[in-house]
Amino acid sequence: MALTNSKIVVCAYHNVGYRCIGELLRQGAEISLIFTHEDSPTEEIWFQSVRGLAEQNCIPYLTTDINDPENVRLVKEIAPAFLLSFYYRNMIRSEVLATPLRGALNLHGSCLPKYRGRVPVNWAVINGETETGATLHYMVEKPDAGDIVDQEKVPITFTDTAQDVFVKVTDAAVTVLSRAWPLLRDGLASRIPMNLADGTYCGGRKPADGRIDWGKSAVQIYNLVRGVTHPYPGAFTYLDGKKVTIWQACPVDGSGESGHILSRKPLVVGTGEGLLEIRSLQFEGEDEKQASDAVTADVLNFD
Repeated sequence: MALTNSKIVVCAYHNVGYRCIGELLRQGAEISLIFTHEDSPTEEIWFQSVRGLAEQNCIPYLTTDINDPENVRLVKEIAPAFLLSFYYRNMIRSEVLATPLRGALNLHGSCLPKYRGRVPVNWAVINGETETGATLHYMVEKPDAGDIVDQEKVPITFTDTAQDVFVKVTDAAVTVLSRAWPLLRDGLASRIPMNLADGTYCGGRKPADGRIDWGKSAVQIYNLVRGVTHPYPGAFTYLDGKKVTIWQACPVDGSGESGHILSRKPLVVGTGEGLLEIRSLQFEGEDEKQASDAVTADVLNFD
């Protein structure tokens, strides 16, 4: 059944939020209000501004939490047909999810039910996955657990960083929304129940989670490096008591004691399985350098 009330409330942030709002506007959707976030001073802001997009298109927006009582009342007053969430960082309460007349939907950066939860792109790269994607699904109280409307897969190559994959996932998100919105609007969209037993759930990551375990294989460490390299906080270790962030590396053939420096030009380190060539690193408080020029002290092991 086609919409009679066409109002939408959108919760959005990051490039996925920016691009998906742009797609809704391209299709003529009526966005009544946008909830977004203030940028964090501790985070590298490399993505486009939802707030700026709202201002450019004269769409009312708020940077306070949609779950705040005054915002819950405001959403109820709008009585939107849909509530749509695109990389909004706050869990949305059940009371809010029940407000839209036609449902509340979220765009998630994985092929659900795999990688439910936080930072799914980073986790997919860290775990060495060869594909991921974007999924549009209905929101329920349990995170990333509602019926699936549509999804689009993307490949992860062995050289992709998390940012490379995020670009692909963002494009996939727009593709999914471009297909799904006309069907949602006209009451024709599919609803495929999600089998959570077939999936995985991952929590958020803190900078401290980037510490390298040299007992793991060279490929596992490489996946961690590319999964949290720029613009993320990076994978790190210690050398002679100094913190060192490794921004670029590559597994190579050979064997050596875990964490032991086997050569400096190139900088090659032993792991639990195979060797890791470090190509770019940064000592805490210093600039990033080519690894072959950075380690000159007579030290033998990364900790």
